[in-house]
Amino acid sequence: QVQLVESGGGLVQPGGSLRLSCAASGSVLSIYAMRWYRQAPGKKRELVASLTRDGMTNYADSVKGRFTISRGNAKTPVFLQMNSLNPEDTAVYYCNLELNLVLGGRSNYWGQGTQVTVSS
Repeated sequence: QVQLVESGGGLVQPGGSLRLSCAASGSVLSIYAMRWYRQAPGKKRELVASLTRDGMTNYADSVKGRFTISRGNAKTPVFLQMNSLNPEDTAVYYCNLELNLVLGGRSNYWGQGTQVTVSS
């Protein structure tokens, strides 16, 4: 059984930084692709950043130049470095991983979500 555990959220002042982590445990062979989503109250879940196995990244326009997604492998976390945070970044952040499994095949998993609040 595969589980994703997120950490790193919290309360930060405008202009501050946070780094989110997403660790996969279980029968994971490797990470095929990774994404971070966020969902603010009353809004749809939106894709914030993605990174494919061949290194291609994509960011939402609202976070370009401020957020960086970095990859791990089967044994290390996936990160989202968030700099120059502003109140509009306040949301629950979710990691989403496509994982190649030890027993074969590939499946999609979600983390439990971590709250990020940007406020003075």
